[in-house]
Amino acid sequence: MTETLGLRERKKRQTRSLISDVASGLFIQRGFDNVTVAEVAEAAGVSTKTVFNYFPRKEDLFLDRFPEAVELVTRAVRGRAEGESPLAALRRLFLGLLEEGHPLGGISPRYQVFWQVVLDSPALRARVRELVEEFEGVLAALFAEAAGAGPAEPAPKLAAALVVAAYRAVYLTSVGRIRAGDPGQDVLADHIALLDRALEAVERAVAAF
Repeated sequence: MTETLGLRERKKRQTRSLISDVASGLFIQRGFDNVTVAEVAEAAGVSTKTVFNYFPRKEDLFLDRFPEAVELVTRAVRGRAEGESPLAALRRLFLGLLEEGHPLGGISPRYQVFWQVVLDSPALRARVRELVEEFEGVLAALFAEAAGAGPAEPAPKLAAALVVAAYRAVYLTSVGRIRAGDPGQDVLADHIALLDRALEAVERAVAAF
């Protein structure tokens, strides 16, 4: 039974990846707003219903790594070492993703096509804002859980807001530099150093409460 479930899960992940890859190729080629979900389904060889089973919203076909991001931060905070703060665990995670070149780090000239597709689509930009808010909510819940804080406690929400603001500011700064033509390796090195300092500052700020 365990092997059957494992195989089923692998097939589901393969199907999800196939649909997302096909969709991304079409969006990059023709623009997000010029491609329908039905066209994605046809190109992927699945039904439209199947597409929506994996991706409830069209925008999530392109912004498909959000669940992975949630999984990674949840695992980092809940599985942190004894004595390590949730913020220190996140800092270690974020810097590790950058150093290994993980797509969720996303600081490289090769992501310029991805950024351009997002910038060209009001729907995608709006969904990015929603996902940022959702991510902030996930962080706040994890911080509250780690601290044993109640839902009315402001500190976890403040910590989450500061983390998101710091990450976003550093990320947008680096994206702007790459789009302006700065060498990718230089930007990445500066990005890692700046993010490290920014998250360290957030840790100090949160510790003051």
